[in-house]
Amino acid sequence: MLHAGQVSSASLIHITPLPMSTLRLALLVISLLVTPATLAQVTVEASSGLLAARIAEEIVPGDYERLLQGLRDNPGRYKRKIVLLDSIGGSAPEAIRMGRLLRETGFETLVPSDGLCQGSCIYLLAAGKKRTINGHVALRRPPFNAGDSALAQAIHGRQAFNPASYFREMGVDARLAQDIYRLAPGKLRLLNKADLTRYRLD
Repeated sequence: MLHAGQVSSASLIHITPLPMSTLRLALLVISLLVTPATLAQVTVEASSGLLAARIAEEIVPGDYERLLQGLRDNPGRYKRKIVLLDSIGGSAPEAIRMGRLLRETGFETLVPSDGLCQGSCIYLLAAGKKRTINGHVALRRPPFNAGDSALAQAIHGRQAFNPASYFREMGVDARLAQDIYRLAPGKLRLLNKADLTRYRLD
């Protein structure tokens, strides 16, 4: 049990920098193996008073800027702002930055019936001022300190982030952060309706 002033190891993630030789090798492998189809698809479109964003595939460094540019390209007032999520996760620091942007700009989050939000996607889901989950949500302990992919580790390996603090900021139960890091590395845990209610994600 944590006492006032204490921070659990799952709350504050300290990332050990990669040696430069390892970093160069990782970037080389990524450039050879990662195709554009595997990277996140971030789109923003406006129609009839609705601003709709979609974030799919893997969350990668640079997606925050793509989301921000999409919002800047569609200024004005909207009756509703909704982001559709269908993501396998990716960079946790990038997802947290995107989540704060979504919250600041007043977006609802939606996992459609044919969608999946797993791994670092949970940070995007948590950002919604209203959350609707028709598809599947799964926790996944990331295999890398910076998230679910080698690309995230290579680019964001020097950053520190605090999942528990972020969840509290979004009105989500901070125990979610601890439960993520209690899982075996790479193991998925599908959340049911009771889990979503307990974590205040619904």
